[in-house]
Amino acid sequence: MEFVALPDGTRLRTWTTGTATARPPVILVHGGPGLWDYLEPVAALLDDLTVVHRFDQRGCGGSDPSDEQTMQRLCDDIDELRRHWGHEQIAVVGHSFGATLALTYAAAHPSRVARVGYLSGVGLGDWYTPYDRERTLRMSDEQRARLTELQRQSRSPEEEIEFRALSWFTDHADREQAWIWALEDAAVPLPINFAANKAINAETDSWTDGHQAAVAGNLPMPVWLVHGTGDPRPASAVRALAGHIPDHELHLIEGAGHSLLRERPDALREVLKALLS
Repeated sequence: MEFVALPDGTRLRTWTTGTATARPPVILVHGGPGLWDYLEPVAALLDDLTVVHRFDQRGCGGSDPSDEQTMQRLCDDIDELRRHWGHEQIAVVGHSFGATLALTYAAAHPSRVARVGYLSGVGLGDWYTPYDRERTLRMSDEQRARLTELQRQSRSPEEEIEFRALSWFTDHADREQAWIWALEDAAVPLPINFAANKAINAETDSWTDGHQAAVAGNLPMPVWLVHGTGDPRPASAVRALAGHIPDHELHLIEGAGHSLLRERPDALREVLKALLS
């Protein structure tokens, strides 16, 4: 683990694993917004292929607090980390919100990005309506009522874990393991940065489909979009985004939910290995 001090003085908690090869080094970008790095299992899939870097986004996890929460600032952070690690070009691979951030970074710094991995992103258009519908189907009436109750009150540490698990267990396609996995993720002893979540989501929600399509249409590097068929976020929205990217491949992984690395790690490794080749 290394704390990297950025030019503005903010220190980001980072990790570097793997070994340098002819393949481009990878920077993994976690989701949220407002969460912490949870992509160590993805790094483990790639460590024998190339150097892999991970980090907690500013204000999140073990990184320094920061009230500056914009997509531009987060993109600048990635580029400052790239320079710190001494890479001319990188592959940037993001999961969930991290997929949006990875694509935004690639658009802002196209000469610095060899290729993009867009994992379990939300795509283009109205993804939220079908997501909310599927999420509702995966919850009982009692679970929905309890989640609503927990959203409206201050939470004890035990209630915070319950709130997170209820918020996240619908992401998994494997309904028998869903609650177990959600509880594991919920028990991480780090606070969610809800202020960062609100600020970043407000910014990305303001982007029009036309704006996002134009950004995607100008990407010069290969972009591979990877999505689980069991993710409540619809694959159709990811397919819509892919249609605007000149050099893209869309990979749908059967039986996987939002956490590709949990439900189909072997399939995810094969796709990422091909992307980096």
